[in-house]
This record gives sequence, C-alpha cells and structure tokens, in this order.
Amino acid sequence: MFGLFKSPHLAIDLSTVNTLIYLNNELVLDEPSVVAVHDDGRSREKTVIAVGKEVKNMLGRTPGSIEAIRPMQDGIIADFTITKKMLQHFIKQVMHSGFFSPSPCVLICTPVGATQVERRAIKESAVEAGAKEVFLIDEPIAAALGAGLDIGESAGYMVIDIGGGTSEIAILSLNGVVYADSLRVAGDAFNEEIVKFVRAQHKIIIGDNTAEKIKEEVGCAFKTSAVKKKTYIGRGIASGLPEKFIMTNTQALKAMQVSLNAIVSAIRVALEKTLPELSSDIAENGVMLMGGGALLEGLDQLIKSRTNLDVHIAEDPLTCVARGGSIALDLIDKHNMTFLSSE
Repeated sequence: MFGLFKSPHLAIDLSTVNTLIYLNNELVLDEPSVVAVHDDGRSREKTVIAVGKEVKNMLGRTPGSIEAIRPMQDGIIADFTITKKMLQHFIKQVMHSGFFSPSPCVLICTPVGATQVERRAIKESAVEAGAKEVFLIDEPIAAALGAGLDIGESAGYMVIDIGGGTSEIAILSLNGVVYADSLRVAGDAFNEEIVKFVRAQHKIIIGDNTAEKIKEEVGCAFKTSAVKKKTYIGRGIASGLPEKFIMTNTQALKAMQVSLNAIVSAIRVALEKTLPELSSDIAENGVMLMGGGALLEGLDQLIKSRTNLDVHIAEDPLTCVARGGSIALDLIDKHNMTFLSSE
C-alpha cells in the first residue's frame, strides 16, 4: 500500500499528557501535549507561541495574556484548532531535516471509547497538519503489538493501558478486540485527587506539576511496610504564603484510592464478561500492563491481589502504544490488518 516506502511513516500516540512519534520505526519525539497561546484581547484568534517541553514549565505560571493549555482531554480532542497547530508543529519538527519531501503517511492511536465524531476530528487534524494518508488504530491493539504480544493467535490476551487521560482495558484475540472499555480515570485523575487531598489534609494549595511529582516520588498503589516521605512546597490557604508540607506513600495511596478502585473494578468487570475459553487463556498468559500508570509503584501487586492473575509490565511501558503503531504500519503491506481503519 505504501509502495517502496516513498513516503515517511509516522506512528503517533496523541495522548492527553504526552505526544510520541515514531518515524520509520525510530522514536523521534516525546513531548508534552501542551500549547502556550497568546490572546491580545483585540482579535478572536489565539496565537500559538510555544509547544511541548518549553511550555510544560509554564503551567500555573503564565501572565494573563498567555495561557498554557492541553488541547487533548481524556484522550480526545477538546480544542480542534489548537490540536491541529500542535500536530503541525510536531510533524514539522520530526521532518526538519528536509530529507523526506513527500507528505507522510500517518497512523494515530485512539481510545476505544472515542466516538465516530471524535475519530473524524483526529483524522482531520492530521490531514490539515500535512498528512498524505491517515490510519487509526485502537490503543489497546497498538499497545499489545508494542508489548510483543502475538494477537493474531486464537488465544486470548488482556491488556491494560493506563495513560494520562484514559485507562484502556481490552481482551484481544485473532487481531481483534473481543471486549474493550475506555475508562476516563487515569494519571490526571490521580493528580487531581492528590491536589484535593493536600488541600484537605494540609490546608495547602498545590498545582498539577507538584501533584505529578508527589505521584512519581512517593506515590504507590499497594499498601507496604516501607515508608517513603518527602517535603514539598505549596501555598497556604490561610496565610497565602509559601508553606512546606510532608507527603508519605501512605498518604498518597489514600489520596488515589478512589481512582485505583475504579480501575480495578473495571478490570474485574472485563474479566466477568469474558468468554470462558478466553478466561482460561488469560489465566495462563496473565495481564499485560503498560502506559505511564504502569510505573506507579505497586499497581501490578494491587491488580494481582484483586484478580489472582499474574501481571506483567511491558518493556518501556511509556512508549508501548506508539511503538505498536509503528509495528502496525510495517505489517500493513504483509497482512490484511483488520484492526486498522482509514475511516
């Protein structure tokens, strides 16, 4: 379909927190899905002034005329115009050498819960960003390919991809999705719960960046006797001044408990709805865990304790989806890849 690779292949994991791009099987971009826009108040159109890493540190620090925003929310496009500009920026960035002159063929990974309207918006963003041809692939399929699972077999596999905006839970077999659920509870929800906990427990206000640090440094999903604690700084509610506070792994677990329970409940529902033959396969193969959530300490132990299944963490779980998209583009000429869509 792509001939002799006359056009560059771009596999894009366009997610709520980070955008990853593989160019011809090589990871060439890993940037925050954040855009800084300037609003001068005189024109209706906002001007993009920065994208990606250079914007990340602006969050919560911008003056009134500059807004740092995430155009993707819960894994889908919340702002079509800004998403298109972000994609244009990233595609131009990875094609900067000028070696490839043709427009790229693009594959974008999408949540299984995305509607046809949302999928069309994603495709149109890529086309308007300069793509020659656009394919869509469900995130669990891409994640499974990236994790090295042979989903073309008749055996059943269960994958859990916990990203920033969504948690994708799927049962796969014969290159298809037998069961899937896209839960809009994931890394961002953990951060929000930590912000609320610190406000209620310590009477201190913190931003998303500090919540993210707490999650990464002392966060855990399973009770342990080991103690982790670290000091952070926020703004006191009463004083309005910078104040220090200590967060422990026990507090972080308590803060994230609601979201963790929601994810485990969704996993149990998926298992309850699985056909008996596939259930035995999953019992033998275990569960494959990927996405940024896979790095949360103890999450694999939590899932195992609630399901009695072995939990395997994919190699390099953060890049699993984008890597799987790149693999899918390689396979498209060799097989009838029924999980790909150009619609």
